[in-house]
Amino acid sequence: MPLSFDRLQQIKHQFNHDLKGLTLMTSLLSTRPGGMRLWSVALALLTISAITLAPMTTTVAQDDATPTAEVSVEEAAPVEDAPPAEEAASAEAEVEAAPTLESLAAAVAENGENSNILWTCLAAFLVFFMQAGFAMVEAGFTRAKNACNILMKNLMDFSIGSLAFWALGFGIMFGVTDGFIGTNLFFFDASSEAATAAEFSSEGFGWAFLIFQTVFAATAATIVSGAMAERTKFVGYLAYSIGICVIVYPIFGSWCWNGLVGGTGAGWLEGMGFLDFAGSTVVHSVGGWAALAGAIVIGARKGKYSKEGKPQPIPGHNIPMAGLGVFILWLGWFGFNPGSTTAVGADMAYIAVTTNLSACSGAVAAMIMSWILFKKPDTSFALNGALAGLVAITAGCDIMSPTMAALTGAIGGVLVVFSCLFIEKIGIDDPVGAVSVHGVCGAWGTLAIGLWANGVGLFSGGGAGQLVTQAIGVGAAFAWAFPVSFIIFSVIKATIGLRASEEEEVAGLDISEHGMAAYGGNSMLPEPTHAKASTASV
Repeated sequence: MPLSFDRLQQIKHQFNHDLKGLTLMTSLLSTRPGGMRLWSVALALLTISAITLAPMTTTVAQDDATPTAEVSVEEAAPVEDAPPAEEAASAEAEVEAAPTLESLAAAVAENGENSNILWTCLAAFLVFFMQAGFAMVEAGFTRAKNACNILMKNLMDFSIGSLAFWALGFGIMFGVTDGFIGTNLFFFDASSEAATAAEFSSEGFGWAFLIFQTVFAATAATIVSGAMAERTKFVGYLAYSIGICVIVYPIFGSWCWNGLVGGTGAGWLEGMGFLDFAGSTVVHSVGGWAALAGAIVIGARKGKYSKEGKPQPIPGHNIPMAGLGVFILWLGWFGFNPGSTTAVGADMAYIAVTTNLSACSGAVAAMIMSWILFKKPDTSFALNGALAGLVAITAGCDIMSPTMAALTGAIGGVLVVFSCLFIEKIGIDDPVGAVSVHGVCGAWGTLAIGLWANGVGLFSGGGAGQLVTQAIGVGAAFAWAFPVSFIIFSVIKATIGLRASEEEEVAGLDISEHGMAAYGGNSMLPEPTHAKASTASV
């Protein structure tokens, strides 16, 4: 086949280049002007021919082969079934196709949902860690002989309470409702048809919502433990843990928060417009009023009041332990309040700020008030002041300005001091101040929304309507939690027993209930009766 013009030009250029190179080489090899000249020229021509014709031959062969390949392709064209190689290339092209707006939107939505699930779970884990804080606060503010008992109560109210809430409480709180009580979602399964009908955003979020609400229920249950510390029979306390997680907490929670699940209806209080973002009333006041009922039914600790009825101090055995517990609770509150968004967004950071400001102002205000009253800045009151600020801001942390959040916490810090002194004065023994911190300050924080929450408060342009609604919600919480808990405790007292015996209380519940001591191993155990009898008979 004739060579193309371009190919001829390429061969000519290559020939001239090689000729110059070989001429230079032969010139260098020639040592005499005449002897080797002819031989050098012949060798150069032979070499140039070999170098030049080799690529030409290859090119010609390739050019000759091209029509054959084209013919083969044309002859193969009529075949109906595409070769496997073409099918693979087509599939690969489809995979590598440019994303559409629909596919990008779906990917963004999936990432957003996964982020919300992750945040909700992480917040739940922080709230779970609050159990350690509650245990340390209660143990530190009470005597060493009851530390093991307190740890066991906090362990078991979470463990038994979680099982009870999953089986029954969650459905009562978030199941299909007529405004008062849920009727399905028992033994909750996020993959079930009932859960699908409840319109969770995804199955994964259904599971995240369950664990988040479970740790809230456990918080309400463990509040009661502190108010009844150092004299409660262990089996009686276990029975009540089931009662609060199945009856007291979820029923009131259904009145306020059932609408958090889109397809099950709404509670009567939330239908009125009652606001409680993360549970000042739903969790803390309910737990506090239940604690008040328990403290009244069980009575005061031995030695707490003189014959004249004057309260006697019973110091806690480890204030640093209590302080560490408060810091753990403070950390957990950053899951409690910001986590109640159950979604990643700017609100998380804002709520964290209002939460922290309220806690700080509560601690400072309680310290100052105790300093004025007792001429010394009392550590225990300052610690409880921080908790009071945290409880108070929990209801309105999303709709209060930073300034109003700090003011809410400061008033809570003052309230907790006077409330603790008042409750002690009227003969109710609350070793850790649980009723004051959670019941009283929870109610205060819920009312504060009606006073100065952004856009709805009385002093922020919202009128008195929201304050009235908040007051109805606070009153409903007390009217439900206190009498129902009082009945539950009274039934337990009349059946399996609620209070340890006087001898067991004096010895300490670590020894009498659990057969061990928190400090010093088993060396503090009394000598068994059978051992004494054996010794006497020898």
